Amino acid sequence: MQIKKTEISKIFTIFLFSHLIIWTAGPSLLNSNLPLDTIEHIAWGNGWPLGWEKHPPLNVWFPELIYQIFGSQDWAFYLLSQIFVVSSFIIIFKFSQDFFQNQMHSLISVLLLESIFFYNFTTPEFNVNVCPLPFWSLTVFYCWKAVKKDNSIDWLLFGIFAAFGILSKYLFFYLLAGIVIFFIITIFKNKKINFKYILPIISCLIVVSPHIFWLVENNYTTINYGIFRSVDDPLSGFGDSKYLSHIFYPMIFLIKQIGVLSIFFAMIFFIVSKFKIRINYNDKKLLFLISITVVPVILMFLTSMITGVRIRTMGMAPFYLFIGVFFVYIFQNKIYLHKVKNLLLLFVFVFFLSPVIYYVSAVTQKDKRTDYPGKKISLIVQAQWNNNFSNKIEQVVGFGWIDGWFAQNLSYHLPSRPKWVTQLESEPNIGTVWIKDFNKINECNGVLYQIKNFNDICMFGKK
Repeated sequence: MQIKKTEISKIFTIFLFSHLIIWTAGPSLLNSNLPLDTIEHIAWGNGWPLGWEKHPPLNVWFPELIYQIFGSQDWAFYLLSQIFVVSSFIIIFKFSQDFFQNQMHSLISVLLLESIFFYNFTTPEFNVNVCPLPFWSLTVFYCWKAVKKDNSIDWLLFGIFAAFGILSKYLFFYLLAGIVIFFIITIFKNKKINFKYILPIISCLIVVSPHIFWLVENNYTTINYGIFRSVDDPLSGFGDSKYLSHIFYPMIFLIKQIGVLSIFFAMIFFIVSKFKIRINYNDKKLLFLISITVVPVILMFLTSMITGVRIRTMGMAPFYLFIGVFFVYIFQNKIYLHKVKNLLLLFVFVFFLSPVIYYVSAVTQKDKRTDYPGKKISLIVQAQWNNNFSNKIEQVVGFGWIDGWFAQNLSYHLPSRPKWVTQLESEPNIGTVWIKDFNKINECNGVLYQIKNFNDICMFGKK
């Protein structure tokens, strides 16, 4: 079965819109509340900070932008996530066309990504793992374009999008490390240096510099948080033995990556006739694909082995964006294109499997974060506030992972968009709501109100 080029474009377009609609509409209709990370990012984005406690700023700026346009409309934030995912697919598809003569290979390289849950099941939660996706794709796209055409504009754009990636998540440096290795190999092969390499460095530093200044002024708080989550977190160690971390964490990392990619490899096995290949290390395209796909993963493994840190699985989300292009490229002459109909049927099964699991989970499990009645509780809080005070709520207080999340929900849902803070002043001089879990506030110098089975609130305002 041969598919025409126009039909490939139609299939790709249908795929994009189907993905966008399914993963926007489903969570919007089934979830009572936005996911935890999304709520947190919206709260942190209030005020457009140059950085925040956990991560660089872009992953909170985009939710803030959506909030400024749509307010507390949950569907808009689900749509934001899918725009990031779908735009990444488009960029990868465009990138792959320079690697394949047959556009069917480009289509397959993107469709294969639907077998990885990073790009479907987890995407309704806009967070630091979704935000880097388009910038990872654009960095690779413009890097290759610059390498191929040596155009100054492309080199500058490569640096700018690399900066956006860094401002999304620091793990972006692993991609850049892979690209640097590719450049080093290129320099040794050509026995000369392309001085245009300095252009992306300049453009990247210009864009990133405000965050660097913020980082220094705030005692490297985001870096310290990353170290804590990887090393000092009580959940991140093997008892008192630090040596075991250097052995077990790398092994756990590898096992998890195999699990994440298991369906992907099953689909590759289905479409490839023979797995015997000859790797041509003089193939510039192949070396580039290895540098952006394989090398960053190897570097992550080495990081875990050398330092003993735990690599969180979700942090690997952007690392596999080009894995479809990589495997299709090395096996392109051994792919059953005449069985493409069967491949598409398999893809349709995989494509719908993930949303079905998501939907069933949403209907049958009612104790998830997305089942928390954040909007309803905010209406109760606002009503109690109006009954007791004349001024508006300007800040909400909640400390820690759980109570902080309660406060972040209030910040999102309350019409006054109060600022979330973690410390309660002894005598607040602005409208303040302190929120904790049910029956957890033992002393309140303001007005105490209990929302049965959910929360305690302590309110401070003007009569």
